[in-house]
Amino acid sequence: MAGGLAWGAAAAALGASGNRTARRAALRGIGTVAIASAVTRVLARPAARRAQPLDAAGRVASAVAFAVGVLLEAPRYGLFAVPGAAALTVARTRSGERRPGDVAVGVAIGVGAAALTARWWPVKPEAAAAAARPRRPAPALPGGAGLHIVVNPSSGLSWSADTPDASAYLRTALPKAEITVPQEGQDLVELLEQAARRAKEEGGALGACGGDGTINAATEIAARLGLPLAVFPGGTFNHFAVDLGNQTLEDVVRAVQAGDAVVADLGRARAPGGPEQVFLNTFSLGVYSDLVGAREKLEQRIGKWPALVVGLARVLAKGSPVNVSVNGRPKRLWLLFAGNGIYHPAGFAPTYRTQLDDGLLDVRAVDAGTPLARTRLLLAVLTGTLHNSRVLTTAQVRGLRLEVLHGDPRFSYDGEVTRVATPRLVLDKVTRAVTLYRPAEKDQWLR
Repeated sequence: MAGGLAWGAAAAALGASGNRTARRAALRGIGTVAIASAVTRVLARPAARRAQPLDAAGRVASAVAFAVGVLLEAPRYGLFAVPGAAALTVARTRSGERRPGDVAVGVAIGVGAAALTARWWPVKPEAAAAAARPRRPAPALPGGAGLHIVVNPSSGLSWSADTPDASAYLRTALPKAEITVPQEGQDLVELLEQAARRAKEEGGALGACGGDGTINAATEIAARLGLPLAVFPGGTFNHFAVDLGNQTLEDVVRAVQAGDAVVADLGRARAPGGPEQVFLNTFSLGVYSDLVGAREKLEQRIGKWPALVVGLARVLAKGSPVNVSVNGRPKRLWLLFAGNGIYHPAGFAPTYRTQLDDGLLDVRAVDAGTPLARTRLLLAVLTGTLHNSRVLTTAQVRGLRLEVLHGDPRFSYDGEVTRVATPRLVLDKVTRAVTLYRPAEKDQWLR
């Protein structure tokens, strides 16, 4: 028990650092410990009947599991956990009261548990997604001159512990930038539009700090006006900033002052003859948005993969399939996901991209017309075999026609759920549509 508390405290310390990579490492580490502990308990029952307790194996398994789990996700943090795990393993091996075989079993369980997590939750590479440089260079803005930033304080902003107030930090780091923080009752999109038009007049750039919804709105405006965009990481979730490689506010400040930038595609959902909605990350219909919401509420407590399974069980129990036409073919779907670019891993829990300008939509659909679709879906997720399951259909395409045949159309763009006046939509891409500031060293050097 004491060992479990120690690794729980270590995970809490990593999670409290404010660094996204550290938080992922903490979640993988504590999830790996949970798997190792469960396996050890299963093995301990027959061992106890033979009067051969495996308490040494259990402690070693937890230590090795945490260290290897953190090392897989973030090697620089794992190096701090490895010495503790190694010291405990050596101490248990030398103890005259413990069987060396038990210690070896513990090491094997810990390493195996860490490897097992990668089956359901593949390790995200630390390198930023690849993207080309813009044909027209983004302006270098020393001190932020010509940069107009809107900071959304209602996004549940989260950044490093040493910069607790984004607007205060940005005013210090970019003293010549104009920074706007919306007051109560002010419309965020209107403020972004005003800031963008002032930046356009000055030959500068638009900046936005907030979650995915804030960045989505800023990107649509920047692309429409032909302005470079500075995406400052903030918000409870900002998946695009992570894929872009802007892990910290300091990253973006450095890129803005140097004029380092790349271009990225925009996903687009168009109503024929009507309005259109862009998406930087994902579009979905069906229960996918409910699943993401359920998972995000649970993952800080139980880890990403367990949260996914629990959330999936809940939304499948309460939800119902959508009757939709896909490229003219009627289907009953539990969900349809379309990513702006090819996402990884394959299967049900797309997490990251390795390229931002591939010109493709990554489409994944769960077919409700397959016999026992819900049961087969849950079993496939539990066993990590969904990418081979008949309930999941995947394709990488340049466009897709959708029509909701029955019910109230409910779509999600970058996590923001909305209903539209028309049930018909065309999904496609606007290639290399927006210029984004990013530090030069984040790029692949041969691009």
